[in-house]
Amino acid sequence: MKLQGKIISWNDDKGFGFVEPKGGGERAFVHVKAFTSRSRRPVNGDQIIYELVYEKNNQYKAENIKFTSQATNQPLKLQSNNTRHNKNENSVAGKFTFIFFLTLCLLVLFGVLPITVLGIYLLMSVLTFCFYAIDKSAAKNGRWRTAESTLHLLSLTGGWPGAYLAQKKLRHKSIKKTFQRVFWLTVWINILILIWLQTELGTYLLNDLIIKRLNA
Repeated sequence: MKLQGKIISWNDDKGFGFVEPKGGGERAFVHVKAFTSRSRRPVNGDQIIYELVYEKNNQYKAENIKFTSQATNQPLKLQSNNTRHNKNENSVAGKFTFIFFLTLCLLVLFGVLPITVLGIYLLMSVLTFCFYAIDKSAAKNGRWRTAESTLHLLSLTGGWPGAYLAQKKLRHKSIKKTFQRVFWLTVWINILILIWLQTELGTYLLNDLIIKRLNA
């Protein structure tokens, strides 16, 4: 996938820096050797076209880099199409998250769900948002990262609205396709569990085994 972005934190002596994608997303490592043309050295603020590559250490790097002035119209068109597609996906996902929380509040208001359920979602969402923020900071400063399995577990246990908000506001984990697939899988599993809790057995489990212990 081709992206367009701006070079930041460029260290010309060492020949590397980072790129921030236009429109938001994961910043990526840039090395001078990844430029397809060596007509000049990069500088901070340069606009480039590049391919985003995910590495096993939870980092991203830019490959097949061109300055936008050297790029053809076709890659720019591809970027534009990808941007429109991502915006449409974000719009649907954002509306879905809003409708879910609105429905949850209404179910609590009309007594279908106990208020404890809403409290759990709010608490887990805040906690998950904090974990995303910590991981984003760790990625920028080269510190120990939070395992993706931990982020997914937080989403599965009710923190997925906070995770979605963190992905959009912090621009973290929003581009990596494999992460997004697992993330939305945890969302649907969580919703199915919530629906199951409305069955006779699920209601018993929720009221007698969980809520009573929380209120004890």
